[in-house]
Amino acid sequence: MISPILPVSRSEANPGAPGLVEALESGSVLVFRDLDFPLDAFEQRFVERPFADGKAKNVSIRSESAELRGAAGSDEEQARLRALLVRYRHFAEALIATYLPAYSGKVTLAGTSYRPFDVDKRKLSWRRDDTRMHVDAFPSNPIGERRILRIFRNINAEGQPRHWRVGEAFGDMAEKFLPKLPGYSGLSASLLAALKITKAKRSEYDHLMLHLHDALKRDLDYQARAPQTDVHFQPGETWVTFSDLVMHGAMGGRYMLEQTGYLAVADQADPEKSPQRILAKKLGRPLKH
Repeated sequence: MISPILPVSRSEANPGAPGLVEALESGSVLVFRDLDFPLDAFEQRFVERPFADGKAKNVSIRSESAELRGAAGSDEEQARLRALLVRYRHFAEALIATYLPAYSGKVTLAGTSYRPFDVDKRKLSWRRDDTRMHVDAFPSNPIGERRILRIFRNINAEGQPRHWRVGEAFGDMAEKFLPKLPGYSGLSASLLAALKITKAKRSEYDHLMLHLHDALKRDLDYQARAPQTDVHFQPGETWVTFSDLVMHGAMGGRYMLEQTGYLAVADQADPEKSPQRILAKKLGRPLKH
């Protein structure tokens, strides 16, 4: 089964309806097609050319009070771009409060990014090739008992969609790849943390997710033949998903805003639908911490 795409119309949706949370936790991508986030006359320049220094994939702030990273332009332009990212953080918070109120006050917002460049097709390495379907896992930032919730918006001014490939259900994928993954070493995880290679100790879940991320991207036959569908997110659309659960590959599109948030597994409506619990069930035992 391929992860479903669920269109949501503001005029038809029942704000706060538990069905949206249930769909999200079951592996859907929620697509809000008519939420307002207009750019003013000054901000229009940010979708006419990239205001980025090109040293990183994205321009970002790590928190509402953090400095802007990776930007280009005059001091005024960078200040206004930073203000745009702060405004998008507030937009994401409002979306959660209105349409996913079960998570209100429980999602911790992390980085906010402006993504003006097309998907990097240089394929500098297979591991960094985001056109290959994958689940999100962060090598230096262990997640443990948290989920990765992401809110994207296409702000392209020329009508170009954001093109994704979306893959099969997480549990179906895990059954294929789990038997091939190396075992977890708590000692090795502790050493990586002690050497500051990771920000905290990797749990067995973090270990498995990193190896799943790499195994998926490395397997070109799976990339070509696995169940998948193309999805095109149009300008003005906002989409929300748990990117640690939904397999996805970014195929194309310029000018996007993105907000990352973390939600504790315990704060889900149904923790059993988390990848943490799915992997434990597949292995027949609790995961090691």
